[in-house]
Amino acid sequence: MTITREVVESDDATLIERSLNEPESFAVLFDRHAPLLHRYVTRRLGPGEAEDVVADTFLAAFQRRGDYDRGRPDARPWLYGIASNVIGKRRRTERSLYQAYIRSGVHPAETPSSQVEDGVNTLAVNRPLARALLGLKRADRDVLLLVAWAELSYQEVADALAVPLGTVASRLNRARTQIRQALEQGE
Repeated sequence: MTITREVVESDDATLIERSLNEPESFAVLFDRHAPLLHRYVTRRLGPGEAEDVVADTFLAAFQRRGDYDRGRPDARPWLYGIASNVIGKRRRTERSLYQAYIRSGVHPAETPSSQVEDGVNTLAVNRPLARALLGLKRADRDVLLLVAWAELSYQEVADALAVPLGTVASRLNRARTQIRQALEQGE
């Protein structure tokens, strides 16, 4: 089957519904969201894990596509929620990445091209911040990084993590407070 312009221009919910009968149309969803998801996962786990996490995320999404709430035209929160669960299973990798960064001062995901493309790695991510992120509870870190790095709204984070909006707000507030305190103590 050839993917038509109509399929490519469909919203995510329509693509997912169409993929139930035409599985190859799910590839459009991958093409649409994989690059940003890969960037987010690279920041969390480093480039060595990003490919696998993104692949596992889309495999899980494909397998669960029948359960997708087609009242939600944007699948990003759903995909980031799945990715957060996959990342959670690689907690040791994330902790190791932060610990390596604290020791060396060099973010393992940072390359000369990413420094230009993504000033967060070179300007905002530093040893004290890595140490502070490492000190957060996983749930708080997930919320903070989905807002800061994936640029999801509070509601999208709530949808992604299947938690109430108030929980997102309280976790984000707690994470920001802990990060601020840790950075002030590190000065």
